[in-house]
Amino acid sequence: MSVIKERWEQLADVKDELAARDWFPGTSGNLSIKVSSEPLRFLVTASGKDKRKRTAEDFLLVDEYCSAVEETSLRPSAETLIHREVYQKTNAGCCLHVHTIDNNVISELYAGEGKITFKSQELIKAFGIWEEDGEISIPIVENYADIPALSREIANHIEAGIYGVLIRNHGITVWGKDAFEAKKHLEAFEFLFSYHLKIKSLTNLVHS
Repeated sequence: MSVIKERWEQLADVKDELAARDWFPGTSGNLSIKVSSEPLRFLVTASGKDKRKRTAEDFLLVDEYCSAVEETSLRPSAETLIHREVYQKTNAGCCLHVHTIDNNVISELYAGEGKITFKSQELIKAFGIWEEDGEISIPIVENYADIPALSREIANHIEAGIYGVLIRNHGITVWGKDAFEAKKHLEAFEFLFSYHLKIKSLTNLVHS
C-alpha cells in the first residue's frame, strides 16, 4: 500500500468516528494528515463535502503552498492554511478541526482570559501529563474572517506544551504526531470542556 493510500485510510477512519459523534454539523470542520515533510505534502478535506459520507473525493493532496498537487476539480478546505502552519511549526502528523457546542461555549466564556486551564483532571493524561497536580491550558483566539490573519494568530500560540487552539465561537484545532494521537487529544479536550460546563452549571444551580 502506498504512503498516500495508507494515510488516506487513516484519515478516513478518523473522519468516520468523528462524524458518528455528529462533530461536523453543516459540512463544518476540516481534517488533514501529513504525507511527507520534505517537501511538505498533506491530505486535507475537500471543501463543502458531507463528512458523514465516505467517498473517493473526501480529500486531496496539497503542497506547502496549499495548492493541489494534481489537477482536480476539488477545492481544499478554506482553512488549509491553518493546517500548514501546524505542520511547519510542529512535528505533527495529523491536524483536526471540529465545531461542537461545548467547544464554542467554552471559547465564548473564557475568550476574555485568552485561555482556559484544566487542573487535576484524569483526562489530561492523554497529553502525557501524569503529575498529581498537573494542568493543561488551551489558548483562545479571536475568530478572524480573514483566514491568513487567523492562521497567523493561531501560529503565534503554537509552542511546546500546546496541543490545540480554540477559535472563539468557531471551533477547536488540535494536532498530534499521528492520526491516533490527534484524535486522542481532541477527545480529551472535548471531555474536559463538557465536564467543566456541567460542573459549572450544577454549581450555579446549587448556589442559585
